[in-house]
Amino acid sequence: MSESSARQRLDTPRVSRSFTPRFDVEAVGRVSERIARFLGTGRYLAIQTIMVIVWILLNMGAFVWQWDPYPFILLNLAFSTQAAYAAPLILLAQNRQENRDRVSLEEDRRRAEQTKADTEYLARELAALRLAVGEVATRDYLRRELEEIREMIADLHRPSGDGDVGSSKHATERRSKKNS
Repeated sequence: MSESSARQRLDTPRVSRSFTPRFDVEAVGRVSERIARFLGTGRYLAIQTIMVIVWILLNMGAFVWQWDPYPFILLNLAFSTQAAYAAPLILLAQNRQENRDRVSLEEDRRRAEQTKADTEYLARELAALRLAVGEVATRDYLRRELEEIREMIADLHRPSGDGDVGSSKHATERRSKKNS
């Protein structure tokens, strides 16, 4: 099979002929975050301060070999170079943190929406249960009904001296209680 037909096939990987180095973006990001974190520590500031003091003392002293006399141009060049590299590293670390924060915020929003949906569902279920419980006979209602039935049974077994007058009187009282 010729090289041109192999290139057209999707199951054959292309051979890269470029000589550019390949970087793992995540590895570069992790290293830049470590550097940015170190640049913001008191330890780094103490080390840098000590180095500057030693530099100045060695170049201002009465030593034979003064590699950077008084205006300290080489020291300024070192600080400029450090700032030129530190600023992009810090910005890269901030961008990575912003991306993590964005992902975290999206996850928080998704959870909040799910929680809201769950809460609304539970509220609807609770309302349905309240309606269903409203239709169920309560304990007090059953006690009252059983008490009325017991009184009716007791009236049936109680001998009445007046005949029908006593039973009609109790029946009228029961009806009035039931209607109220």
